[in-house]
Amino acid sequence: MHTVLEAKHINKYFKKPVLFHVLKDISFKINKGEFTSIMGKSGCGKSTLLYILSTMDTDYEGELYLNDDLITDSDHLKLSYLRNKHIGFVFQFHYLLSEFSVLENVMLPAKKLAECSAEEIIHNAHEKLRILNIEHLASKRASQISGGEKQRVAIARALINNPSIIMGDEPTGNLDSYNSENVFNIFKELSEEEKLSLLVVTHDEDFAKRTDRIITMEDGRIVP
Repeated sequence: MHTVLEAKHINKYFKKPVLFHVLKDISFKINKGEFTSIMGKSGCGKSTLLYILSTMDTDYEGELYLNDDLITDSDHLKLSYLRNKHIGFVFQFHYLLSEFSVLENVMLPAKKLAECSAEEIIHNAHEKLRILNIEHLASKRASQISGGEKQRVAIARALINNPSIIMGDEPTGNLDSYNSENVFNIFKELSEEEKLSLLVVTHDEDFAKRTDRIITMEDGRIVP
């Protein structure tokens, strides 16, 4: 089984105002096509962990592997490239640019990566919107669509560079039960049909229970 992401003995300290050990010896791996959720009370270190796994925070002890490559201690430029190419993000808030069209929002990470021609990027963006059943919204401004639709656009944007893994931070936290169910079903389908790995921090027990695996955190540790 191909391992997409692996954390080995990750420790994280906050230095101010006093020394605080936030993450304590975190080790786990995510395999290709695996849909995993991270649960735990507020303040247990879930979001801090996701920040490290997503390569945004590099101030930690331990080792992080992406597709079996050690990426700890890589320089800023390399991490920025890896993040854009291999990791798709879906947050609680969609962070769409409201004055841009839906299509333009989805294209942004691909333009930044700049590995495809403009025509290919447009084609790929339409393709992702089609997978999520929102291609009919392509030319609408992001400010003109509903909350549930915005979250689908955010997922399409996360998929545009065909990442190895999607990371979600409370991706259903702002949605009603109907739209939460939609997002869950989209993720499940991506995991089963596209063999995409997903790692989602959530407070939603119903959501977590239906993922392949739950990683439970308490006081900065993974609880067995």
